[in-house]
This record gives sequence, structure tokens and C-alpha cells, in this order.
Amino acid sequence: MLPSRLSLVIVGFGDMEILLEQIIIYGSALLLSLVVIIIYLARKWKKSRIVDEKIARAKEEGVYEPVSLHPVVNPGKCIQTGACIAACPEKDILGIRNGKATTINASQCIGHGACFHACPTEAIELYIGTETRGVELPHVSPEFETDVPGIYISGELGGMGLIRNAVEQGKQAVENIAALIDKKHHADYDLLIVGAGPAGISASLAARKHKLKAITLEQNSLGGTVFTFPRSKVVMTSAMDLPLHGKLKLYETSKGELLDLWQNLIRQYDIPIQENEKVEGLVKKNGHFLISTAKGDTYTAKHVLLAIGRRGSPRKLDIPGENLEKVAYRLLEPEMIENKEVMVVGGGDSAVESALLLMDKNQVTISYRSAAFTRLKPKNKDKIANAQASSNLKVIFNSQPVRIEPNQIELKIKDQTESIMVKNDLIYIFAGGELPTAFLKKIGIKITRKHGEAILKHK
Repeated sequence: MLPSRLSLVIVGFGDMEILLEQIIIYGSALLLSLVVIIIYLARKWKKSRIVDEKIARAKEEGVYEPVSLHPVVNPGKCIQTGACIAACPEKDILGIRNGKATTINASQCIGHGACFHACPTEAIELYIGTETRGVELPHVSPEFETDVPGIYISGELGGMGLIRNAVEQGKQAVENIAALIDKKHHADYDLLIVGAGPAGISASLAARKHKLKAITLEQNSLGGTVFTFPRSKVVMTSAMDLPLHGKLKLYETSKGELLDLWQNLIRQYDIPIQENEKVEGLVKKNGHFLISTAKGDTYTAKHVLLAIGRRGSPRKLDIPGENLEKVAYRLLEPEMIENKEVMVVGGGDSAVESALLLMDKNQVTISYRSAAFTRLKPKNKDKIANAQASSNLKVIFNSQPVRIEPNQIELKIKDQTESIMVKNDLIYIFAGGELPTAFLKKIGIKITRKHGEAILKHK
């Protein structure tokens, strides 16, 4: 009997050894898994905390609420791939918070739509306006036609401000016109395009491609808003598809390079563009449109495409002396300006970028009505913060020009009874632009206020 009992003891001991070994193996695996989970959750919590801090800072600086086109994330579809964040050429527009993508600096979004296209689960759509902040836009159909039959709108005026989007809309609008137009009319042109910015140039090329008799009128110079950018400003972040030319992959492209490209295409395809021709009147008569300009010229067209941008004309300060020759509303050739006392009025990206370009060769003063720069792109915010240590740049916050004189400017400082005089040779005013609401209403186009409406959405 002893051998049998000994065998049982040995077998029992062997089972215990196997059980212990299994406990150690599975326990180690469980512990390792637990450690991995804890590390993952800790990193996730840390990233969420960082995003929370950025959101709090954005709210404090006034850049959290969107002012125009912006992404809206559907949390039910978001799976935290991070593709939208990687695709965004701007900084900190989107972040991952509690496992879902969310907006951080929504007012800095330029509406390029890269996040929209990058999201693998179609969790992002681009909206215009919010419940608390509306954006005025003209009513436009999916074919880009307004509530006035025959008048179309594309580009920034319709809510899509980025160059690539404007180019695409200009092309699509003309394709819709070309598919419907009856060329048996008595107008001078099949299509008259108002504006020679990105949307207008694209539309002009598309009109030539579809053999439409067309002409383009531009109130300033070729390039529209792009022409007003400082020469070294980067204006492209993604590829675009130009009619007649095809896919164009330009990255980190300067204003000059882009304008040269457009000039070459216009010469190559003999596109008729009339610069310095501001449209002031547009009425329908005898089945077509009669267009009148500030120069007194008149044109007739079967269809009209408005590609004039949202800003319309530069907003003026309406103060004494604003009509002096030294006052300008755009900076065209910064490298030609030297040894001047320059005043830049405004606190947006255009104002700050212009001041930075001018400060190396000039004494620059920025007058801004607010207490701090709150609506700058992160890169510009860092640059201006560093530049403020230079003797060539001075920033006067809480100030507004009240009178411009040939050799100086009078500034009113908030909460101070007496104004100050600043020596000055040149003044650049960046106070934004005025939405051409009066012109649109005059020609019968309905303006509506959008309080959170999807402009770019998945079908």
C-alpha cells in the first residue's frame, strides 16, 4: 500500500506544480495586460488633460468659438484614428479628448476640408455658423444658383473660403451653367464673371474649356484677395484642380508664384479679364442681364457668376485724414519700403504678418483696439510675441486712430482722457472688409443667417 500512496502523493504534487505554473503564467499575463491597460489609460488621460487645457486657454483667448466654416465631429462615428488631426495643416484645430476628436481653436479653422476627407469613418462635417453666432450668407442651390435665376455664386461669398475650395466651386458652377445654357440669346456674352480671385479665375478657365463666350470683371487686380497678401505670404496648403491645366500640386507656395501661374494660364488660353472694373449695377432685361460698372461701361450676359469674396470693399475707419495718399488697405511690396515710420492698424493675421514683414527695415507701430492679440494663428502669435522685444516694433493695445495728419497720427487710448500723437510716414489699415450685402440685396439676392448648417457633408 505504501507505494500506491507514495504515487498518489507524487501525482498530487505534480498537479500542484502544474497548477502553480499556470497561476504564475496566467497571473503574469494578466498583470502585464493590466500594466499595459494602466499605461494606455494614463497616456489617454494625459492627452485628454492637455486638450482640456488647450480648450480652456482657447476659451480664455476668445478663439474657441468658430467664426466661419469649421469642423463638427459626430462622436458616435469617431473611432479615435487621429487621421483628422494629422491631415490638418493648421495647429490645434482638433484634438483627441476622452477618446473622441473635438475642436480646440475653432476660430482658426480656414475651412480647407482636409479633416473631412481624411476621416475614415466620415465622422466630420464642415458647418457654417453656430447656435449662438450666425453667419450671413446668400441663398445658393447645390448647383450654385441663387434665388435669382441665372445668377450664380461661388467661392468665399458662398461660404467656402480656401483657395482649393474656391477653385473647385468656380469650376463646378460653370459646368452647371454650360449644361443648361441655351446659346440662342441676344446678349453679348453667355457668361459674365464678377471677380478674378481663385473662384473667378477657375470659372474663367472652365468657361473657355466649355466654349462659352465669357468675360471676367475685377474691381481691383488679378488674384482678388490673394493679390492683397504680402508678397511672401504662403497661400496654398493642398493641391487643386484647374480647368484646362489639370491637377496642380503646390505646397508652401508664395503669392507671387501663384499669381505668376494664373497670369501664364490667362495668356496661354487668351482669357479676357478686365481689371479695375467695379460692377455697380445688375438688372434683368429682355431675358438677359444688363451689367453696369463704375467706369460707365455696360455689358449684357445670359448668365452671371459672382465670385467677389465676402469682404467686398475694405472697411474704412471714417476718420479725418483717411483720404491722404499715405493711407493704404493692403501691403503689396513690403521689400520696397525702407526707413519709414509705419503704422499698422489692426490685430488680425494680415495686420501682424504685414508688421513682421516691414519691421526689419522700418520703425513699425501696431495700433490694436483690444487688450491682446486673440485671433491669431499660433505661428503668428509666437512670431509677434518674439518680435515685441525688438526696438523696431511697438504695439499699442487698447488704441484707435482718431485723426491722420501728413506727418503723424492721433491715437485715442482706452480709459485715458488725452490722446497721443505718433510720428508717421505710412499707415496700413487692416480692419477687415464689408460684406457686399447692399449690392446683393439690390440685385434681388436673398441673404440668410446660418446658425450651424452643414456646408460640406457626406452623402
